[in-house]
Amino acid sequence: MIRVARIGVAGLILLGMGMATTALAQNPLQPYQMVRSLQLVQDRLASGDHAALPMQNKLLEMVDARFRASKPDDFKEPRNLRALLVYGMSGGNPATVRDVTRRAQLDETNQAIVDGILDYLGGQPGPAIEALQAVDPMTLSPDVGAFVALIKGSLLAAEDPVQALTLLDQARLLSPGTLVEEAALRRSVAITTTNGDAARFAQASTQYVERYLLSPYASQFADSFVAGVVTLHMALSQDKLPDITSMMDKERERVIYLRIARRAAIDGLNDLSAFASARAIPQDKGATKTDDPRAELYASLSSITSATVDDIRAKLKTIDRSRLSPSDRSLLDAAQQITQEVVAPPIPAVFDQPPSIARASAKSEPATKRVDSAADNDSDLPPVEDAVSERPATEAVAEPAEKPAPAQQDAAVQPPPATLLPASANAGSDTTDAAIADTKRKLGKIDLLLGASPQ
Repeated sequence: MIRVARIGVAGLILLGMGMATTALAQNPLQPYQMVRSLQLVQDRLASGDHAALPMQNKLLEMVDARFRASKPDDFKEPRNLRALLVYGMSGGNPATVRDVTRRAQLDETNQAIVDGILDYLGGQPGPAIEALQAVDPMTLSPDVGAFVALIKGSLLAAEDPVQALTLLDQARLLSPGTLVEEAALRRSVAITTTNGDAARFAQASTQYVERYLLSPYASQFADSFVAGVVTLHMALSQDKLPDITSMMDKERERVIYLRIARRAAIDGLNDLSAFASARAIPQDKGATKTDDPRAELYASLSSITSATVDDIRAKLKTIDRSRLSPSDRSLLDAAQQITQEVVAPPIPAVFDQPPSIARASAKSEPATKRVDSAADNDSDLPPVEDAVSERPATEAVAEPAEKPAPAQQDAAVQPPPATLLPASANAGSDTTDAAIADTKRKLGKIDLLLGASPQ
């Protein structure tokens, strides 16, 4: 039934294109009539009708041709002038807008809007803000005012996020249920993340999911939503997340939680990562082979410093590497290396050995040599510090190098590294002290892997 309906919609679109082409050849349609058709198609896109995308592109070509063939007298009709502005702000050709406005007589406000549009489309935010500064979207006709508010809000997002949100609200008020509202909500999610407004972030996210989750631009919303959840984790209650994601279909919801779990694990947000990992695993899951290994991996990363190490090691061994991306395989390798280091027996200090052995060790090993038992056992794995090459998932970041301990720092503040020490150092220490120092070093490497701040 759905397939038949889609075919019917496609047929109507093709029929409309044929009629418009014939009308253009015999008795040209008014520009405002064609732009109105363009807006209707774009609104269908916002509601999730992806089949309308080719129609939008075709209509943009037809409208462009119509404006290029227009005469100055065409713009004595105010609706045609407004249609030109809307066309320019709806993805139209800036060159066409520039050429046509040179032939039309514009008042001060319309000229400012044209200048702002052209600067905005030309990648010049400063001049665009200056041109539109005195233009109040609420004093314009709703079709033009909604776009002006959307552009001004987008331009002011970094400079004045509070004012930007007000303008995006005006855009939604002037054009509800349209692609303009979809874009305004999507940008509001990103701005509230930067602004640290968790309540507004949750509200905008809820409204977007309710109305525009099927939009072809929903992937941009997903990026902003995941980033916002991680950034605002201290102010955003975890109980609020299921209220938002429950409106998604199961597969979208699962992918969102997987992305949150990964980002949170890499950033060292163990509680959030564990919560998202648990939500990504279906409660009614069937056989083990259908489980998503990513959820198991991220859950293990979030509990690697708190759960029983042997349990984590066993769990990591059951993860199917072949079903992970290359970057997630690196995460798995790093996690396995760390758990192996945690359970590795500490290297005894030379002062615990007989004097003859201690002297031989001191001669054969430099005092600053670093002992890494995991590297000895798993030489084919990357070093722990370099195993995670992404933070966030799409951005490569070099991990900071370990800082050497200050030369004169008190041992109680900075325990000695778990290395081979000279026989004269800390003569009163015992094997337990060396083990504690070794464990602290390894926990520090875990924090480095997960992106946690030094304690």
